[in-house]
Amino acid sequence: MPERVLVTGGAGFIGSRLTRQLLARGDDVTVLDSLVPAVHGSDARPPDEISGARFIEGDVRDEAAWREALDGAGTVYHLAAETGTGESMYRARHYVDVNVGGTALLCDLVASGAAPSLSRVVLASSRAVYGEGPYRCSKHGVVYPEERSAERLAAGRWELPCPECGADLAVEPVGPSTRPRPTSTYGMTKRDQEELLTLLLPPAGVSVAALRLQNVYGPGQSLHNPYTGILSIFSVRLLAGQGVRVFEDGQESRDFVYVDDVVRTFLAAGTQEGTDGAVFVTDVGSGQATSVLAVAEGLADRYGVAREAIDVTGEYRMGDIRHAVADTTRMAEWLGLTDPKPLEVGLDALAEWVRESDRPASALEGALDEMASSGLLGRAVRSDA
Repeated sequence: MPERVLVTGGAGFIGSRLTRQLLARGDDVTVLDSLVPAVHGSDARPPDEISGARFIEGDVRDEAAWREALDGAGTVYHLAAETGTGESMYRARHYVDVNVGGTALLCDLVASGAAPSLSRVVLASSRAVYGEGPYRCSKHGVVYPEERSAERLAAGRWELPCPECGADLAVEPVGPSTRPRPTSTYGMTKRDQEELLTLLLPPAGVSVAALRLQNVYGPGQSLHNPYTGILSIFSVRLLAGQGVRVFEDGQESRDFVYVDDVVRTFLAAGTQEGTDGAVFVTDVGSGQATSVLAVAEGLADRYGVAREAIDVTGEYRMGDIRHAVADTTRMAEWLGLTDPKPLEVGLDALAEWVRESDRPASALEGALDEMASSGLLGRAVRSDA
């Protein structure tokens, strides 16, 4: 049944594809987006793909923008956020203002009766809420190691030992039962968004679904943003002949999930029946961990660039986790999504799109300089990986 919906951040990477699908099924869609230049470029305008939506250029910290956008909306897909993990460590106030403040303002407006038609909010959360997450020790079972210290990273001791016996550990998939322990400002803001929504909206009869996204990639990801979207960052640099710096020993791993699979989870979460005032949390990923070095090599191969262009530097960022992979059981059971796109196929699609795109000059060096000047970027003096 078509309805009126609001997509915050609807001009962005995931949001624009979600908006296009909502329009295709006949929904009356409003998009609220501030068109941040760092993401959309200096001459930003709404993408053509969302031309059928009512577009409001505005900030989620602006009450008037929220009031206009919420008019008549039954479902809000809340994707608008600052998303750079590294940047969040030295722009903490800004990240809290946008991510937490904007979400709190939505809750206040619901409480004041400004959104009487609203019945559901679907939040783009993040696996960053977990921080390092759980690991498994052969002797002590599931354990939660402490965040890697600056001293440990400076010594090139990348892997985490069992906190009980010091033995090697195997990464454990994260799921809704995993306790949140964010290690970055960004992760803290995502946790706080979830907690605000689940505390304040269900008593008003508004259901909440929090989708904890792993590393989303695919065609359409910003080629401007040096803080998020590692595969896009690598792609721009490889095609510009600048080479790629891979941190640590390159064996840190992530769960890379294709953007269209993520959009499907939003659509499914927004149409569940009988959910008045309920709360749902699920992880969204492929269920497969891949090393950062392996994806960098895969992209180099696709672009016809020698793998020698990839430099494993021994650098590290404070707040980075070592490994990440999602438990996709609930995603499959609740949302019915059981066939995520294989990484090899997704990388083919990404590489084809990047080759055909107008690519800006890489802004990565400037971003890394900012992190270094804030004491968040270092280089190991040796490696005991």
